[in-house]
Amino acid sequence: MSQHTQFVFKRYEFEANSGELRLYYGYDDSLEFCEYFKFDFEFTDYDEAALDRALQLLFFMAGVSYYKLYLAPEIVVQAGDIDESLAAFLSKTYQRGLGEFFYVNRLDPETPITFPPNTDQLEPVKLVEQTGQLIGLGGGKDSLLSVELLRDQTKVATWSLNHHSQLEPLVEKVGLPHFSVEREWDKQLKSLNEQGALNGHVPISAIFACVGAVVSILTGYKDNVVSNESSASEPTLNYRGVDINHQYSKSLEYEQDFQAIISQLFGDGLRYYSFLRPLSELHIAELFAQIGFTKYKDVFSSCNRAFRHNENHLFWCGECAKCAFVFLILTPFIERNQLESLWGGKNLLLDASLQKTYKQLLGLQGDKPLDCVGEVKESRAAMRLAQEIYPELSHYKFDLSADYDFRSWSAQALPSETYDILRSKLTNQQSEHS
Repeated sequence: MSQHTQFVFKRYEFEANSGELRLYYGYDDSLEFCEYFKFDFEFTDYDEAALDRALQLLFFMAGVSYYKLYLAPEIVVQAGDIDESLAAFLSKTYQRGLGEFFYVNRLDPETPITFPPNTDQLEPVKLVEQTGQLIGLGGGKDSLLSVELLRDQTKVATWSLNHHSQLEPLVEKVGLPHFSVEREWDKQLKSLNEQGALNGHVPISAIFACVGAVVSILTGYKDNVVSNESSASEPTLNYRGVDINHQYSKSLEYEQDFQAIISQLFGDGLRYYSFLRPLSELHIAELFAQIGFTKYKDVFSSCNRAFRHNENHLFWCGECAKCAFVFLILTPFIERNQLESLWGGKNLLLDASLQKTYKQLLGLQGDKPLDCVGEVKESRAAMRLAQEIYPELSHYKFDLSADYDFRSWSAQALPSETYDILRSKLTNQQSEHS
């Protein structure tokens, strides 16, 4: 499979004065890559040992973008400490997180990926000063709902990775302290892909989680908060008997795996969780319509195409599966003209070119799209509600269990006091709108 025998984690270098991090990877002795991060904000007094450990975790996770080029059979670690549990976590996250990559490239989805332990069990670095909640801001409705539900807590801030100019109007509207991180891939990635090196989806949310751990330590925040919903745990398709999930690193399984590693590396000084995990995407859409849509309608986007490198503003493309899904789940809760205005007056549900996409979302044709979309059953629940508004959608025929309730709560991995905050907020919200 590979023209190279070894993928090498070579070294990582952090310059505290400039906030610049460089991660070096290689294949055998013939290729070297450098990935660049800039943590562009003022640092608090941080624990150097804890920061070094978080930088190592990011070093190991971000390597997946380069490892996937040739899938060398041997992984070599020349810098950083990996014990057996961290090796197992990294091996699993790479293997499962590359599921879609294996599928698209028609490779064995059970291709073994083995990180070698090089040290005895890592003991936690104790962090005692960390407090507050640091919310990852992605630009879409989910993270904005977390912001609105948590903004009255004692110490809350947001952070983002790349797309600074696109997110600036949104960050301004949020109005909380914000920390911005830049990331640059090695430019060789593009040219090697053009020459035939393998390309495809990587577990980007796993990298995001590791960047968040670094930001947490540099800013003194204890909770690294993401906004992944219950729907992210549903597999997208089955390939050669293996479930493939486009959103694996947004799943509850990954969240719990990452929590276990964070606990081992940092004790209880750092925490990672998805605040919206118990909720379905359809429930989140309803709550966002009530709490956040009016405030953010001009500055948010959940469309992945809105984050291309050459764009300097957020937009909705109106063509992708994510746009089709978001339009569907917001339809029952937002007035038609307001919703259509996001797409320049276009109604996606009535767009003939998206019929195939909606059939995929509804489980009526082929597999679910390889995109961050909800479960089949919640798409059906949303379409059932949309059909009451648009009788012309009656040609979508499907079954939906009578006992399915999109407002029911699912499994979660929240700290108990944070779970209580969510419960209390949503109880109050429900009483306001009942």
